[in-house]
Amino acid sequence: MDLTTTYLGLSLSNPFVAGPSPLTHRLETIKRLEEAGIAAIVLPPLFEEQLLSEQMALLHSIDTPAESFPEALSYFAEPARSIVASEAYIAHLAEVKKHISVPIIGAINAVTPDRWADYARRMEEAGAAALELDFYFVANDASESGEEIEQRFIDALRTVKGSVRIPVSVKLTPFHTSLAHFARNLEAAGADGLVLLHRFYEPDLDIEKLEPLSRLQLSDSRELLLRLRWLAIISGKVTCSLAANGGVHSVQDAVKAIMTGADCVQLTSALLKNGIGHVTTLRAGLSTWLEQNEYESLGQMRGSMNFKRIPDPKALSRAHYMHLVSSWGSQ
Repeated sequence: MDLTTTYLGLSLSNPFVAGPSPLTHRLETIKRLEEAGIAAIVLPPLFEEQLLSEQMALLHSIDTPAESFPEALSYFAEPARSIVASEAYIAHLAEVKKHISVPIIGAINAVTPDRWADYARRMEEAGAAALELDFYFVANDASESGEEIEQRFIDALRTVKGSVRIPVSVKLTPFHTSLAHFARNLEAAGADGLVLLHRFYEPDLDIEKLEPLSRLQLSDSRELLLRLRWLAIISGKVTCSLAANGGVHSVQDAVKAIMTGADCVQLTSALLKNGIGHVTTLRAGLSTWLEQNEYESLGQMRGSMNFKRIPDPKALSRAHYMHLVSSWGSQ
């Protein structure tokens, strides 16, 4: 069965991509992912906060003498503290590239455009086949409009696209006034692909200690539903690549994501829950499902249930909500 697909212009042997997680943080587990049949690897993102920490450490090393007497052999502070996240990230990417044959996708999370370009170039030089711009951002400044935030993201995308030659995708959250409109604007600004959708990790509250609690909750298949809606809507409005992220745990989940327009699916929670061998299970299961349902290839199925081709587009719109509310209790 032909499971091949194309994502960001990259030829993939199947639609299963390892999303950023602890499994893509270490070379040992990345090797195991490739052996299990994963088609591509997305590294965990390099965060702007880490870049700021690096700059502050460098400034501190310049401002703080390493020795307290003029005859010091080295005037500057010990540089080890300045060699932090970015250097380690680039070195890790380069090392992974030496040992892994599937495409490696680097990721950056930043909120200001001027912090993207240099690190994007360095990732390309280290061997990244593509970049994923992670637009995880909590808008808590009431003086900043949604339009200003989206424009800043578009500016960041243009900055990166002007700095590298490799394809660039954008990882989106669902919290935009018009997600389809923003998606189209990102494509116009040069996005080669979109990843739908980022999971927000919501803090809980400790009402005794009066402090926030951070607990990582892995996804399940129920979270896929939001992705299916937006994949179905957006896939008929853009021509760039689309990846589903969040809620893909089973063969059926993967089929639904591809039917609504995804070129590939990113696996994170599914692998953390079920282990790396789950990749092999999903590949075999998808091949069997396609054969049993008389598909000759993955491409034949892709987009067959997006907004343009689904029998009842109202199921993705306001009319569906009205029907559900009015029918509550009558079943």
